[in-house]
Amino acid sequence: MAHPLYVAFIWHQHQPLYKSKVGSNVKYRMPWVRLHGTKDYLDLILMLERYPNLHQTVNLVPSLILQLEDYVAGTALDPYLTAALTPSDRLTIEDKKFIIQSFFDCNHHTMIDPHPRYGQLYQQKQERGERWCLENWNLQDYEDLLAWHNLAWIDPLFWDDPEIETWLKQGKNFTLSDRQRIIAKHRQIISRIIPKHREMQETGQLEITTTPYTHPILPLLADTDVGRVATPYIPLPHQRFQWSEDIPRHLQKSWDMYLDRFGTAPRGLWPSEQAVSPTILPYVAKQGFKWLCSDEAILGWTLHRSFNRDGAGNLMEPELLYRPYRLETPHGDLAMVFRDHRLSDLIGFSYSGMEPRRAAKDLVGHLEAISRQLKHRQPGGGNTLEQPWLVTIALDGENCWEYYQQDGKPFLEHLYQTLNQDPEIKLVTVSEFLDKFPPTATIPAEQLHTGSWVDGSLTTWIGDPAKNRAWDLLYRAREAVAAHPEATETSHPDVWEALYAAEGSDWFWWFGEGHSSNHDAVFDELFREHLKNIYTGLNLPIPAELKSDVEVHAVKSDRRPESFIHPMIDGKGDEQDWDRAGRLDIGGARGTMHRSSAVQRLWYGVDHQNFYIRLDFQTGINPGKDCPSELNLLWFYPDRTMHNSPVPLEKLPDEAPLNYMFHHHLEVNLLTESVQFQEAGEHWQWHPRMSRAQVALEKCLEIAVPWADLQIQPDYPVRLLLVLSEQGAYKDYLPENSLIPIEVP
Repeated sequence: MAHPLYVAFIWHQHQPLYKSKVGSNVKYRMPWVRLHGTKDYLDLILMLERYPNLHQTVNLVPSLILQLEDYVAGTALDPYLTAALTPSDRLTIEDKKFIIQSFFDCNHHTMIDPHPRYGQLYQQKQERGERWCLENWNLQDYEDLLAWHNLAWIDPLFWDDPEIETWLKQGKNFTLSDRQRIIAKHRQIISRIIPKHREMQETGQLEITTTPYTHPILPLLADTDVGRVATPYIPLPHQRFQWSEDIPRHLQKSWDMYLDRFGTAPRGLWPSEQAVSPTILPYVAKQGFKWLCSDEAILGWTLHRSFNRDGAGNLMEPELLYRPYRLETPHGDLAMVFRDHRLSDLIGFSYSGMEPRRAAKDLVGHLEAISRQLKHRQPGGGNTLEQPWLVTIALDGENCWEYYQQDGKPFLEHLYQTLNQDPEIKLVTVSEFLDKFPPTATIPAEQLHTGSWVDGSLTTWIGDPAKNRAWDLLYRAREAVAAHPEATETSHPDVWEALYAAEGSDWFWWFGEGHSSNHDAVFDELFREHLKNIYTGLNLPIPAELKSDVEVHAVKSDRRPESFIHPMIDGKGDEQDWDRAGRLDIGGARGTMHRSSAVQRLWYGVDHQNFYIRLDFQTGINPGKDCPSELNLLWFYPDRTMHNSPVPLEKLPDEAPLNYMFHHHLEVNLLTESVQFQEAGEHWQWHPRMSRAQVALEKCLEIAVPWADLQIQPDYPVRLLLVLSEQGAYKDYLPENSLIPIEVP
């Protein structure tokens, strides 16, 4: 029997609990449920609805649903909403500072710049500073900013609504009445989200799945010591958290909530952060779930196999990943699907930087390549697939669209149009595939690796000193609940709700190194408020340690990249383009023992297309006059056998790392912004090669080097050295005494 290539998209829609009780009042600390509810959850499925033959899966986390319902009911009031509904003549100085700081909190390329008045206000803040705005803006400026922030978060799919169309054309001179009606439009859009998901599930086009109640890391709830399964020497909290009895509580609450909202039992479970372990499987099966989803890294660890990819990023052994697996538990079998991490990341991080039609074609091209590879590897080859294979693409369904043109609408339209016309690719829900093609491969349950989607480990949520402090605080609060058995979920619901909220994964994500945002202090405060509410609900004194931050929220200097980046190479150093990049302070920033440098700061990062680097020069530096006019990028490949050559510069000191051998060399002329690219050959020679590198120098130097220039395999270890020269003679290098570590996607 001939089969198409089956593809399961799973969109994960999640927000942590931004509300907590402070005294007798419920307060919402952040606006993201309301704003993403207006922009991201409804439009995704409405676009899909136009193509009834395309089926997908959407995961709705219970903590998100609860907060959406609060906004529909009018009982949620976040600080951004309060400001938007305040008459401008009643705004205090503190209100105005908050508005200037917070109401540009979105990607300016896609959500601010397309709207002239919003863009004008943004440029004033960027070019003249917050203080200037505070001293010079009139009330109408605040009126317009408050309106535009809320207008910009309305998805473009709804721009043909007569009221929204009127506001967009109006552009300026907004009033309080306008803002009230814009917020009412938010509420109207949000009110359609859950009913529309239920309707489309009933027609069979969607499958709705769920997650443990407040998105906790179930393996760590069972035992924080499992953090050492993937990383044996990771430091652990002082207290070993072992509350496996909380696992069925989270599962039961999400199950009951799903039954109430969707009128049927859920079949699929998205484990929080795709974190799994053998311990959690019996609980999942006992609750009644039939399948769950995780990451290819988990499967790789489980099978003790590496998922090697070719130069185009396609798997060398696709038959290992593109199938469901059966796991036996005492309470019945579970099916498990594992996502293609690279395809998921292309949508989540990389395609936003491409022209929408090209990006859609690229994704379809990868799916077609998977189909060809599977056909080639089946016995006897052939032109058709003889077995049903399932490619799982699973990712965050909300945050990535902010970086796409028109919130991803053109990309998704091109993608759906193409897939709708392709007879060899069929989009399915996970359950409909499993019903038709039950798993034929089995993984012994005890063999399942313990880890998450991040490198197959749990280090994103445990091991860092700040993360471990948070676990110790949670441990003591959980012990307090256990010491009061009279405090049941019936008699003390607020205590248990606060406990469930504090067990969520999001707080641990933001604590410590690795991830940071403008709201780290708010997440810290929210976590401690949930813990405080446990003690308050039990009539116990609040421990003194909960009255101070878990960690110091100072601005950090040197750091590793936090995510993929997609900067525009225009020499302007846009702060949003580089806010997730790695950063090294160079020129004197680390003390007088370090040599001075013309370069003040170095930024670096990657996406699936390019490696990026940016140099910020010291104030007043004129490249070519006040510093050397040539910048040499030299790539070093540790532990790889290949031709290498020494740095092709005169007067080069014989010291590490300058005396290393390098394989690629890009020379950038800072006066002409031209490049020359070379590759090492035999006998320490350098050979010219074509390059599509981009260079721009204005306020700073920005460079993008395509991975295609380097022709290296995914996951290669790469190190980079930067050398300044003048007329081919060495002058300086950076970073001092080290190389820049690059992680090839």
